[in-house]
Amino acid sequence: MRTHLPSRKVIAVLTAALLATGMAACGNSDTGDKGDDGKITLGFSQVGAESGWRTANTTSIKEAAAAAGFDLKFDDAQQKQENQIKAIRNFIQQKVDVIAFSPVVESGWDTVLKEAKDAKIPVILTDRSVDSADKSLYKTFLGSDFVKEGRLAGEWLVEQKKAATGPVNIVELQGTTGSAPANDRKKGFAEAIAANPNLKIIASQSGDFTRAGGKQVMEQFLKANPKIDVLFAHNDDMGLGALEAITAAGKVPGKDITIITVDAVKDGMQALADGKFNFIAECSPLLGPQLMDLVKKVQNGEEVPARIETQETTFTQEQAKEALPNRKY
Repeated sequence: MRTHLPSRKVIAVLTAALLATGMAACGNSDTGDKGDDGKITLGFSQVGAESGWRTANTTSIKEAAAAAGFDLKFDDAQQKQENQIKAIRNFIQQKVDVIAFSPVVESGWDTVLKEAKDAKIPVILTDRSVDSADKSLYKTFLGSDFVKEGRLAGEWLVEQKKAATGPVNIVELQGTTGSAPANDRKKGFAEAIAANPNLKIIASQSGDFTRAGGKQVMEQFLKANPKIDVLFAHNDDMGLGALEAITAAGKVPGKDITIITVDAVKDGMQALADGKFNFIAECSPLLGPQLMDLVKKVQNGEEVPARIETQETTFTQEQAKEALPNRKY
């Protein structure tokens, strides 16, 4: 029995069809798909793990990337700009589709961002901004209005101390030196308290956004300044560290010293509910879902706003008690 083999013409047609199918399966950037597996590859460089807020932020990003089906290349910069620049350059070498990062500090990014732009890899800033004059180096910024957070904290204090006739001594625990939240929260708070000439910042120093830093600097403040009426901490973790120093000094936090912080993570909210903190301006870390949506749009070549702000609120003691049972971070 003779076997009939396909003609050369038929083989050529089949080969062409297979090639076309293979090419289609590779995906293309116009549809937001990249790579043989059809996944968008996102390179993300995180500041570090310096606080409860940052841990919640990292979790939100990782979970949202997984839910979106992205290939996430995640890097922890351990609060060092040089680590972050190295990570971004690695992402460029790996030819990721989109780069997102939360800058350790505001300055010094133009060179590496230009490298990403030259490689045609779009960049998204999350949580913290950069001070580059060239806005074309990144597509958008997703995060909070840090000046507003500082201003809300200051406005609350002005209202609380409006009947004060003598000086109200304030100490300030700043975030990481040179970072956007530290610069902006300081600015917003100072602008707000200027409305009451009795409110005076007598000491201001960085606690680097950590509990250990907050405790150490607050110990120094207490030794150098016998009369402290108010503490403004740029995040909950520094405020929580300061609680230890205040208690060890024989003072009652929330009563002897009014404590105002920013973030509203669970531990901070618990301190507020317990009366150890007095007021918190919220800064939400749950940016993951919004970021993944932006990554898809940028990868598809869609226009996105230059700045996207997260919706946030403020909390008093009673409001913290109400919110705590359903708090996600």
